[in-house]
Amino acid sequence: MKRVLLSIIVCIVVSSSAFAQKEYKGDGPDDYLRLVPLGATVALKAFGVQSRDDWQHLLLNAGVSTLITAATTYTLKNTIHDTRPDGTDRHAFPSGHAAIAFSGAHVLYKEYKDVSPWIGIGGYAVATAVSCDRVRRNRHHWDDVAAGAAIGILSTELSYWLGSKLWPNNKENLQVSVTPSSLHLTFHHPL
Repeated sequence: MKRVLLSIIVCIVVSSSAFAQKEYKGDGPDDYLRLVPLGATVALKAFGVQSRDDWQHLLLNAGVSTLITAATTYTLKNTIHDTRPDGTDRHAFPSGHAAIAFSGAHVLYKEYKDVSPWIGIGGYAVATAVSCDRVRRNRHHWDDVAAGAAIGILSTELSYWLGSKLWPNNKENLQVSVTPSSLHLTFHHPL
C-alpha cells in the first residue's frame, strides 16, 4: 500500500513540477490535470503495482478508450456547435477535458480496483476537479461536463469489452513495442 501511495504522489509531483517549470499559455491547469489519471495508471504499472492486465492489454485498452473518447467528443463538438458560456467559440458540448479525465480515471479504476478502491477514487476525484474547474472558469455548463464524463466512462467500458472479445488475455495474440518516438501494436487474431 505504501508503494501505491508513493507512486500516486510521485505522479502528481511530476505533473505539477512540469507545469511550474514552463510558462503556460493554454486554457488552464486542467489541460495537464486531465492527463493525471491515465498517467497514474501507467506510473503505477511502471512502479510494479499489480494491475488487472499485462502491459500489452493495458496499453491497448487505454489507447482504444482514449481514441473512442476523442473521436466521439470531437465529432459531437463539431456537429452540435454549442456556444461556450464565455462566448469564445462554439465547441462547448461535450467537454473534452472531462471526457479525457474520466476516461483515464475509469481505466485507472478498472486496472487497480482489486489493489485498492482508493486508487480509483483518487482518479475520479481528479477528473471531478477538472470538470468543476471547467465550469468555474466559465468554459462549460454542467451538462457539458456531465456528457463528457459519460462519454469517457462509456468509451472505456466499450474498449475493455472489445478488447476481451477481439484480443483475449493471451500474450501470443498481442505484441506491443514502445520507443521514444512511436508505439507499435501487432495483433494476431485466431480465426
